[in-house]
Amino acid sequence: MNSSAAPWDHIRSFLAVLEEGSLSRAARRLSLTQPTLSRHIDQLEVSLGGPLFTRSPRGLIPTDKARMIEPYARTIAASAAAMVRAASGPLSEMTGAVRISASEVVGMELLPGMLAPLREAHPGLSFEIIATNQSSDLLRRDADIAIRMVRPQQAALLARKVGDVELGLFAHRDYLARHGTLNSLEDMAGHALIGFDHETVSVQALRAMGLTLDRADFAWRSDSDLVQLKLALAGAGIGVCQVGLARRAGNMVRLVPDEFSFALETWVTMHEELKGVARMKATFDHLVEAMSQYIRDQECPD
Repeated sequence: MNSSAAPWDHIRSFLAVLEEGSLSRAARRLSLTQPTLSRHIDQLEVSLGGPLFTRSPRGLIPTDKARMIEPYARTIAASAAAMVRAASGPLSEMTGAVRISASEVVGMELLPGMLAPLREAHPGLSFEIIATNQSSDLLRRDADIAIRMVRPQQAALLARKVGDVELGLFAHRDYLARHGTLNSLEDMAGHALIGFDHETVSVQALRAMGLTLDRADFAWRSDSDLVQLKLALAGAGIGVCQVGLARRAGNMVRLVPDEFSFALETWVTMHEELKGVARMKATFDHLVEAMSQYIRDQECPD
């Protein structure tokens, strides 16, 4: 194995092929010619002492060596992206990029409205939003700031708990007008329930509360929290929804709150080293206040 470090463009090409499964698609994504990208992979294979991909009817399949180096390549990519963001604006000015990670629902339903006023006040800012239910690694710099529904464990993170986001069972008024209401969890039989397709950690947590539903009980199935939310808002059936989002939507009725209520403790976090960067600290403080207000609003009586 050649001990010299692999150039960044070779690592970038490797990750593109890994994700696209094709030299041609990876080349288009990176705006490179296919021969150039192929040369990057060949040179990386020489430096690492073995093949990274094998050809199959389904495209390029990563070898065990490729899977072994993948996490290191992603760490390098995240660090390179963080370096570009760090250089995108002066430390003391409200200009440059901020990358924010949040769950699907928070990232798509809450962050746009929360961040728009901040950018209106500081048009030199640009925001990159990662809407995913996977936790971004702030220490690896996958993101600058994250909104998490679990307590952060890393000591190097600056974290503020903003409260508990409450989940409840909801249905649209139109659905209830057509199918009748729910007076207890035992009345669920015969209703169009919205739920999961595959078992998840969230499902296990709901089971621990006593909601013993299986996949076959659901008329609508999706592992996307956002799809489940949209189905409930559309009047398709009964589903789990953030209390604050249901209140904002209007026409949503909470069902059996005494029997079903689930709280998600919510944290705004960022790497402690970023608190000296004006745009990072201002965005962090803005999100702490915005999420705190969202949680306070959910507790207001209807």
